[in-house]
Amino acid sequence: MRYLFDNCVLDTDRRELSRAGAAVSIAPQVFDVLAYLIRNRARVVSKDDLIDAVWEGRIVSDSALTTRLNVARVAIGDSGEEQRLIKTFPRKGFRFVGAVREHLDSVAAIAETSAAGERAALALPDRPSIAVLPFSNLSGDAEQEYFADGLVEDIITALSRFRGLFVIARQSSFTYKGKIVDIKQVGRELGVRYVLEGSVRKAGNRLRITGQLIDAATAAHLWADRFDGALEDIFDLQDRVTEQVVGAIAPELDRAEIERATRRATDNIDAVTAFYRGLPHVEFPTSPDNNEVALRDFRRAIAFDPAFAPAYGGVASCLAWRRANRWPGDYAQDNAELFRLANRVKELGTDDAFTLNVVGFNLFWILLDYDGGSEMLEHALHVNPNYARAYGARGLLRTWNDEPEAAVADFEQAMRLSPRDPLKYNAMMGLAVAHHCAGRHAEAADWTDKALRAFPPSFFVGMTQAILCYVGAGRLQDARRVMAECLRRNPAWSRSTVVTPLWVRSPKLRSELLEAFIKAGLPE
Repeated sequence: MRYLFDNCVLDTDRRELSRAGAAVSIAPQVFDVLAYLIRNRARVVSKDDLIDAVWEGRIVSDSALTTRLNVARVAIGDSGEEQRLIKTFPRKGFRFVGAVREHLDSVAAIAETSAAGERAALALPDRPSIAVLPFSNLSGDAEQEYFADGLVEDIITALSRFRGLFVIARQSSFTYKGKIVDIKQVGRELGVRYVLEGSVRKAGNRLRITGQLIDAATAAHLWADRFDGALEDIFDLQDRVTEQVVGAIAPELDRAEIERATRRATDNIDAVTAFYRGLPHVEFPTSPDNNEVALRDFRRAIAFDPAFAPAYGGVASCLAWRRANRWPGDYAQDNAELFRLANRVKELGTDDAFTLNVVGFNLFWILLDYDGGSEMLEHALHVNPNYARAYGARGLLRTWNDEPEAAVADFEQAMRLSPRDPLKYNAMMGLAVAHHCAGRHAEAADWTDKALRAFPPSFFVGMTQAILCYVGAGRLQDARRVMAECLRRNPAWSRSTVVTPLWVRSPKLRSELLEAFIKAGLPE
């Protein structure tokens, strides 16, 4: 049996788990815990039930059981704090609360094919290349997980600002979170020469960061160090880690570039902590509840420091998730807030690529301000030439503006910088539409096939673009199959209600979209 939930596939026959098309390494007992919870998802499972089923009645400590549950959560993109898939009921037990579909078709085979493609070795770039893996949280407190992840996020951001380095995006690095990894395999899968790993221990007001830099080709340790300080020293500690890494792999980078890369958005630890806390909740896959939690955290960060630009980017990200998923909300009010956010970001003159990217893209996508959105995206890539999602966002703008060749280059760079990004389906579908616009219809259809395999179930806009590419390639049967699925999800969709999206600036592309819908069977 294959169980589909979120972006995961659990194959109980093959005892395999995949997430976002990538194979997930999982210990046998953790697999059994997850499978048992999913099979018995209609009820709360007691601790004794799990012990009887997985450990066959042997004595198991509470801490051992908790560890297995936490590892299972990490493997499927959940956490003890969120509990969106595995929920703990105090003194009663546990229940798998995520929506599950049971399948006996080829979904697992699709996942395996996708995972195999992900595992193919990538060529090394022509400059020093590095991936920073999630640091281990040694605090013994699951609540501190967000802190360790946020610290690594900042180190990645600082490294990414160096034009002389090639830095893998966090969305790809973090797919290895909670796993025992083979550094050589990580190097092959991400196409990098160096890997940085480490740990964080936060105890009260004291902080210890350890780091080790490894040559992924040989697994040789190039550098290792430990950094101790008070919590208020976190920014200095991060900068010291960054400088040590840069000095080890690219000593020719000059001091001015190092100072620019380690420039801080704020020295307010409360604002940074609130931002760290909210950030995991807006990563794919998210949910309406998680989105609201993140929104509260980001607004708290702004209250702590009204000049902390990344928090404005966080709020904009929450508004975008709400719109993209058609979650309940006052969209007119969201539009007004996004307009205020954009003006505030301009006033701050920030160099934070995350903020510039998300606000810039939504200026164009939601508020239809093409020039303002494009300007922010260009600024994001100027200050952070390794920011994968900004390449993807600019690729979409260029595609919808009928600039297919420039768009293809952007999408390819986005996928190279973040080869395991859970949102890679956006770049795949963007590539498909860009090739369609360039008249390369066979390539467009091939990328559409790949994108559809990676799509989340709710990606309606992507499915409509798939129809366009299949019709362009003459694959009408496939186009009609996708149209049938669109109509199943949105029965009110018809020729009388269809509106070609206003963010598509190219009149030619808007016209082709409508013609494709009609050819694929959009009803009157």
